[in-house]
Amino acid sequence: MCGIVGIVDKNNSNNELVEKMANIFKYRGPDDYGEYIDKENGVALAMRRLSIIDLGSGHQPMFNEDNSISVVCNGEIYNSPELRDRLIKKGHHFNTRNSDVEVLLHLYEDEGSNLLKYLNGMYAFVIYDKKKNILFGARDRIGIKPFYFSQKNGKFAFSSELKSLLLLPWVLKEINNNSLYHYLSLQFVPAPETIFEDVQKLSAGSFFLYDIKSERCIIEKYWDVNLTVVDNRTLDDWTDIIKLKIEEAVKLWTLSDVPIACSLSGGIDSSILVGILAKTGMMDIRTYSLGFESSDEQQYSEIGLARQIANRWGTKHHEVILKPERLLNDLEKMVWHLDEPYGGGLPSWYIYEIIGKDVKVALTGTGGDELFSNYGKYEIYEKLWVYRNLKSLKESIKYRNIKEYFNYLLYPKGHFFHRYMSDAFKDNIVLNGNAYYRTESLIENIWKESNTNSFRNAVAYIDFRLQLPEEFLSMTDRFSMAHSVEARTPFLEHTLVELVYKMPPNMRTGGKVHKGFMKMMFKDIILEEVSNAPKKGFILPLTQWTRRNIKPMVEQFLGVSFLQKQGIFNKKMYEKIVKPHLEGRMDYTQQVWTLLMFQLWYEKYIVQSVN
Repeated sequence: MCGIVGIVDKNNSNNELVEKMANIFKYRGPDDYGEYIDKENGVALAMRRLSIIDLGSGHQPMFNEDNSISVVCNGEIYNSPELRDRLIKKGHHFNTRNSDVEVLLHLYEDEGSNLLKYLNGMYAFVIYDKKKNILFGARDRIGIKPFYFSQKNGKFAFSSELKSLLLLPWVLKEINNNSLYHYLSLQFVPAPETIFEDVQKLSAGSFFLYDIKSERCIIEKYWDVNLTVVDNRTLDDWTDIIKLKIEEAVKLWTLSDVPIACSLSGGIDSSILVGILAKTGMMDIRTYSLGFESSDEQQYSEIGLARQIANRWGTKHHEVILKPERLLNDLEKMVWHLDEPYGGGLPSWYIYEIIGKDVKVALTGTGGDELFSNYGKYEIYEKLWVYRNLKSLKESIKYRNIKEYFNYLLYPKGHFFHRYMSDAFKDNIVLNGNAYYRTESLIENIWKESNTNSFRNAVAYIDFRLQLPEEFLSMTDRFSMAHSVEARTPFLEHTLVELVYKMPPNMRTGGKVHKGFMKMMFKDIILEEVSNAPKKGFILPLTQWTRRNIKPMVEQFLGVSFLQKQGIFNKKMYEKIVKPHLEGRMDYTQQVWTLLMFQLWYEKYIVQSVN
């Protein structure tokens, strides 16, 4: 696990910046630094390493026998022992004891870009092939690890974090208005664009090939969620097959030369992970949970359930009790680490903060919801057409904007997908003037690409393309690495994902009971109190906080004077959204929080300097 950066500049005018680019996120890899500069071709690679596997000899960049191929990699290849044995039998010589990164080198020598079909893990890597004069890189299938890049004026650069690319003089801090528009609806910026015009994200399950001589960059998708259903198995068959697969995935993703911990929310997914580890005989299981201080915030906390789970399995349990004042003090740090505007929940910061004081690796249950329920997000599509039609008309009247209804007619799938602001709401209240981009059209097009008639599978497909990689996994990567912790998500082992989506969708989602299949499958592990508890999510009590503890901050950054000076948002949104929310006349919690988090990002990345 580490952070990687690189520059291709045939004039060698920026290669000296590669160390500075890597050191801006030293927290991603405090254990080691390495670099390689090829002045002949103007290529510079560097990395910061967090030592997890092969602690003594896993230094990067890593080279093949004749130094013609080099690699930097962020992540882990969990089936590397198997691949290594296969390569040794074919005559390859390894210099390291058990480095998974060296496996990439020799696999590339044999397979070229086809090596991707053999990899099981979470990764973002770049291979420099000096003989072919190319860079070849990829992001893992699900998008667990990040990868940013910029190509401009004959130069190419990449990084694990956007902020390091901003150190390059040719990367300008010009806001991508299309990305801002989507952020307001989604609370994150969807790939392949970023919040800046000069920087892009490599999408999950994609690879790139950059030809140094021609300066041409080719990007292709090598993996996608396949929704082809296999319906010749019984419920008992699926239960046995998938339960075994989950247990195998948890075992595979515990490959490590250092101790492993678990983030324990008190929900279904994390309790299953802890139970599997305990039942397989893992000793010294360490668990970490979050709660809130005041009584009216306990509705958001599952710390009591987490404590029961820890007691059942005898884990070494740790708890963090969060005070609003602490969040206020840490917001600026969080915004800096996130790179892009993000309006989702922030509690994971404190879990990884305490984990980082103890261990380097932590398992998390991320992905369990997307596989087996999606919070019931598909249910609106399964309701009668008349109900959906009336709901759209009601929203149109509420916001006094007939565009709400027209958007429903134009983009019915995108219109009902969960959004924090509709396109009409943004156009009419939030932004200055009408935009040409449509978030609802974006969602509608992805729905069509799912190529399925199942509402449940289509909604899950969209989440795998949008929210999972670019919100949940992005936030998990930034917050865990900010505290030098490698977060692992065994529910997102790709062969497990492929297997789960072969299930009939009604069976996979558990019918009318959210995650019913998962609860039934692991009824021997899940406590009855956990199974019957309502879903709370890992969120902050934002309604109370925005009206009390951080109200001055809201009034400062969303007040009329700041909005007028900034010139991005319509000043009337203070009277229509912010003021009614602060006074308790309307509940615009998510809209206010989404806007506030953008403003804090703007202050840090545009007004100030990221250095």
